[in-house]
Amino acid sequence: MKTQKPKSKSAKVIPIILAVLIVIGAVFGIKEYIYFSKHVDTDDAQIDGDISPVVSRVGGYVDSIYFEENQHVDANQLLVKLDDRELKVKLEQAQAGKQSALANVNVSETVVSSTAANVGTAKANVEIAQAKANKANKDFVRYQNLVKDGSVTQQQFDQAKAEKEAADASLQAAKTQYEAVKKQVNTSQSQVSAASSNINLRSADIDYAKLMLSYTRITAPTSGIVSNKNIQIGQLIQPGQALFSIVNDGSIYVTANFKETQLEKLKEGQLVDIEVDAFPDAEITGHIYNFSPATGAKFSLLPPDNATGNYVKVIQRVPVKIKIDDNKIMSKLRPGMSVNVSVHIAD
Repeated sequence: MKTQKPKSKSAKVIPIILAVLIVIGAVFGIKEYIYFSKHVDTDDAQIDGDISPVVSRVGGYVDSIYFEENQHVDANQLLVKLDDRELKVKLEQAQAGKQSALANVNVSETVVSSTAANVGTAKANVEIAQAKANKANKDFVRYQNLVKDGSVTQQQFDQAKAEKEAADASLQAAKTQYEAVKKQVNTSQSQVSAASSNINLRSADIDYAKLMLSYTRITAPTSGIVSNKNIQIGQLIQPGQALFSIVNDGSIYVTANFKETQLEKLKEGQLVDIEVDAFPDAEITGHIYNFSPATGAKFSLLPPDNATGNYVKVIQRVPVKIKIDDNKIMSKLRPGMSVNVSVHIAD
């Protein structure tokens, strides 16, 4: 009989290696299954922050710059001063215009006072003319009765008649003069009102000139770090021109773009682990704050239109805002840094 050869060592080792690999794979698979049943991850995320662009409200030449690139500034700190000589002249012109308007008001008020004094004189003249007219009319009636019985001559009657007509004409002239003086008073009062309105207009011109002058001093709208500086001393800038930007203090957060198939398990307030590529050893946490009302594609410059006939289904991503919990490393984080986020979805 032939003796059976003993199995080689390699034939015994291979099954053992396969068994070990199967066990390792099973452990790894179970571990991954347990992890992803409690977490939702994405590496499509970055640090974001509120960036305030600073623009000029008036045009002019840059006179002084009081900051350096990437410098921290405080809110309302003076950063840029424009040449304000032209606007100061406009302010002086507005102030001179107001002084002229005030002088016109004083003149108009003087005219009103003098005209009002003439009203009393004109009224007295009317009363005097009325008295003379009354007397002349009575004399005329008396002479008219006497001439009939021959007690007075025709010449005396004609003289009484002439005096009556003259007195009536004087009364009418006095009344006309009185009405004219009253209208003149009303006109003068209207001129005072118009001059007073002009004062308000000139005051508004002064306020506007002061406002324009204040715009030559450009201050920081908020505390933060100045960046993207694109001005130099002596440069001519135009109204609305962007001068620089400020990354606001305390406005750092994470924008994570999750697949639409992941949103079912996400909700506001869930704990998030954040790993920043620049600081991989830093332990940073945050919480989901809110969700974008539309996918990122809808906010793009050229949003896709699925009605064009070349539709290809692509899983969309929805931006999710994550607020970062207070951490010492917050001051080192910069908008645009790449991060990985892991959301705890287990109850």
